[in-house]
Amino acid sequence: MLNENEKIKFYSGENIPLELHKVRIVQKLHLVPIERRLEALYEGGFNTFRLDTKDVFLDMLTDSGTNAMSDRQLGAMMMADDAYAGSQSFVRFQKAVLDVLGKKYLLPVHQGRAAENIISNAYVKKGSVVPMNYHFTTAMAHITQYGGRIEELLYDEAYVINSKHPFKGNMNLEKLEECILKHTAARIPYIRMEASTNLIGGQPFSIENLRGVRAIADKYGIPLVLDASLIGENAWLVKQREEEFKEASMADILLCMTDLADLVYFSARKLSSSRGGGICTNNQAIYKELEPLVPLFEGFLTYGGMSVREVEAIAVGLYETLDESMICQSPQFIAYLVNALESKGIPVVTPPGVLGCHVDAMQICAHIPQSQYPAGALAAAFFLISGVRGMERGSVSNQRDEYGNETYADMELLRLAVPRRVFTLSQIKYVEDRLTWLFDNRHLIGGLKFVYEPPVLRFFMGGLEPINDWPQQLMAKFRQDFGDSL
Repeated sequence: MLNENEKIKFYSGENIPLELHKVRIVQKLHLVPIERRLEALYEGGFNTFRLDTKDVFLDMLTDSGTNAMSDRQLGAMMMADDAYAGSQSFVRFQKAVLDVLGKKYLLPVHQGRAAENIISNAYVKKGSVVPMNYHFTTAMAHITQYGGRIEELLYDEAYVINSKHPFKGNMNLEKLEECILKHTAARIPYIRMEASTNLIGGQPFSIENLRGVRAIADKYGIPLVLDASLIGENAWLVKQREEEFKEASMADILLCMTDLADLVYFSARKLSSSRGGGICTNNQAIYKELEPLVPLFEGFLTYGGMSVREVEAIAVGLYETLDESMICQSPQFIAYLVNALESKGIPVVTPPGVLGCHVDAMQICAHIPQSQYPAGALAAAFFLISGVRGMERGSVSNQRDEYGNETYADMELLRLAVPRRVFTLSQIKYVEDRLTWLFDNRHLIGGLKFVYEPPVLRFFMGGLEPINDWPQQLMAKFRQDFGDSL
């Protein structure tokens, strides 16, 4: 359903996404006054991760573990077999991984970063170099923890905010070969491809490009590792944008992608709308290398640190990834929001990708130097005037180098995640409205500085504060324009 040539058309001529699901369970939301939102920011160190949900109206922090589960997933959770070993829930999970991802050996883990830890523990050592199409925060943290480092190998087009390039997540094949020749294959434990690139706007890669990466990996005898956490949406965009696959089924596209990888890992929080994860392969030697690490770090081999109820939900969710009407919902809502903002001159990452709408803080807050974290400031400002919690994806999400120097991000983005089947169109339009007002008053946004900075993954727990009283000035302007409105 709903490829580019099969959109549901409205008689009015409006181009809006139509939800192909109905809501049967709801959760009450609260929109607190702006004065309380300002207090919440100070309490949370101007870090949206540290906000309490009682102060949050729309939670667009992430799609990780926040996608709406289906009635079938919830029903399956009631059938869980909670045996410590030999659980039939794990057998069903195993079969789903084989059917959907084409891999017969499965190691369960409690979430995606647990898979990254196990893979890094097994293969990364001091001096290792891991080429990738772009880093993810936890992937890079685990690689560096074990003494390795990363090299991001993208084409220049990937860094262009406003673009029509359909696959900005493609790995630069020329740079990949140069990287291998420079460092030697012996120092490269694996090549990592992420579907889709989270930190540059949720941009997908093409299967043509993945085939090119596979050919180079084979040439030099290097394993190819695929982070499949957002592979469903990547596959859906392949169907929309890659000519060879316009008539292919989601099942065929997914298998085509996973067949090209030696090892596939995923966060089920993203891939199947449930909490958990997995590592899978068809290579028995790889399986045997990783197998002992699961009981050590996670739990027994049939649950991997997860509740068996979650194991059942993952199995059903994997099959639902094959349903275009389910997988397309988030990308279509994202495209709607991106197109609406772009039409008003608000700089956003284009073409619309997956996971969320990515707003360019580097342009909106051009008056704020990167040393004062413009994306973090924009995230705080947007929460203040809307109650919508987004996530900073910029220099706060980076980490300092080995000498303690700041490393500035290639992009400074405010990510507004759009989990599957969670928000209504009126809520998306509220986001558009409040972001439009903030854009018109962007000169009032000021910078931030760290007052508490953890050494690892500082964006999760770090505390910041404004460099002056700009939040109070922004609140005063909001009250001037909106009166007593929430």
